[in-house]
Amino acid sequence: MIKDKKVLNAIYIGTLCSISYLAVYFARNILSVVTPQMIEAGYSEAYIGKVSSVYFIFYAVGQLINGAIGDKIKAKYMISLGLILAGITNTVFPYMIDVNKDTALIIYGMTGYFLAMIYGPMTKIVAENTEPIYATRCSLGYTLASFLGSPLAGVVGAVLIWQSVFVTSTAVLAFMGIVFFSICCLFEKKGIVKYNQYDHPKGEGGGIKILIKHRIIRFTLISVITGVIRTTVVFWLPTYISQYLGFSADKSAMIFTVASFGIATSAFIAIFLYERLRRNMDLTLLISFVAATVFFLVTYFVKQPVINIVALVLAIIGGDSAATMLWSRYCPSLRDTGMVSGATGFLDFMSYMAAALSSTLFANSVSAIGWGNLILIWAGLMAIGVIISINPERLKNK
Repeated sequence: MIKDKKVLNAIYIGTLCSISYLAVYFARNILSVVTPQMIEAGYSEAYIGKVSSVYFIFYAVGQLINGAIGDKIKAKYMISLGLILAGITNTVFPYMIDVNKDTALIIYGMTGYFLAMIYGPMTKIVAENTEPIYATRCSLGYTLASFLGSPLAGVVGAVLIWQSVFVTSTAVLAFMGIVFFSICCLFEKKGIVKYNQYDHPKGEGGGIKILIKHRIIRFTLISVITGVIRTTVVFWLPTYISQYLGFSADKSAMIFTVASFGIATSAFIAIFLYERLRRNMDLTLLISFVAATVFFLVTYFVKQPVINIVALVLAIIGGDSAATMLWSRYCPSLRDTGMVSGATGFLDFMSYMAAALSSTLFANSVSAIGWGNLILIWAGLMAIGVIISINPERLKNK
């Protein structure tokens, strides 16, 4: 039995956040999973690409705005309200799409905005109520939950028609919104959760100067390039499997589900590597980006379906391992600045703005340059990550 109160509190908070975040990523991955079904039903790739881009833009702007608000308002209000409102818009979208496609576009975008009320405040509540080592473990938990959202959506998408998948997500989001608020109130009464315990040190200038001192510019670049891989590439994965490798829509959904379980291991791989490297975040980033670059190149050169999919999954795991360092290690480390939610929101904003732009570009590029050349672009992005990660002083274990 665990007797250490700090460990128990971290487990309680981490479990609540992880389950709630699983609901978020279940809802987020629905459009990706049902895209082959929607294409077969007559909706164009261009329109679906536009829907995903609008979603990412709303989500990105929401991260920027809600991240800053999350440093001022209690997480229980932000997170529970975001889950419930996202559930409402998520269920309206599939029924509005045949009535007015432009309106449906905005409605799905609002789903993104409401879901952006979750991550910044969640990271803040973890960082401020657990010790740094436990904060990393907690954030690892909901990072894992974000990866498991894909196969969960894949399973539901494989057995239900696409409209019903959206309705199912509404029930999940609304339920978790109520559960999160109720349990958070209980945690407050027991003293497990407290708010605004930290503020940035006096005499160090404004918030921007403090964040620059904490290498925010470098990690912004990492946020951008990993955002393209962890968001846009994964979004188009079922379509890639269907179009480039020639599988049916149903088989693509099932392959995507299996692949997603493999991708979900990236969080564990990243933390395992990080611990083996004596908690050297920079060296972990470098190795992750190198691996992603190599496996994307293997994906380009090897067309055999099984090897191709395995290599692509390993490339995504490499990119996601770098992202894990960003979200599970770097963001919680900003606790003493008092700006965890705002900084996390900004980094997520940059990540999803890159995803929004790349989603549209990828949709238009497939017909122009083909999937093969698109894979080379992904490899190039990871190579940029290798360059960014090279820091001779920090790569040394001290």
